[in-house]
Amino acid sequence: MSVIRHAQSRRSETPAGVMTTFASPTLGGATRAVWRVEATPATSGPPHDFDAEQVWTFLHGTATVELGGETFTVAPGDTVVMPPSTPRRVTAGADVGFTAIVTAPAGARAILPDGTVHGVPPWIA
Repeated sequence: MSVIRHAQSRRSETPAGVMTTFASPTLGGATRAVWRVEATPATSGPPHDFDAEQVWTFLHGTATVELGGETFTVAPGDTVVMPPSTPRRVTAGADVGFTAIVTAPAGARAILPDGTVHGVPPWIA
């Protein structure tokens, strides 16, 4: 059993926000990664895919989720199950952005629309 203290969590910044890793293979030896996303208002990640399922639970703010050709507006308390091999894009609400907790299998890899495997993001490693 591992106890990961708050001070050990790992921050990764992107143009769209901050990811804080709570557990992963390199942080506690977990087989699943768990992280918080704090998205900057009116920003979005790039269109992409993953080779593994992700589960997002939204805690604060709003977002628009484009997933497999459908578009959903989500709010606090909503959970989105993102299957593997399903194109996705998450856009933060214009006023306050959003905060979500996300989990995925350790080592899940991002895939760009042209099929390029982008690799394992640092918050999942």
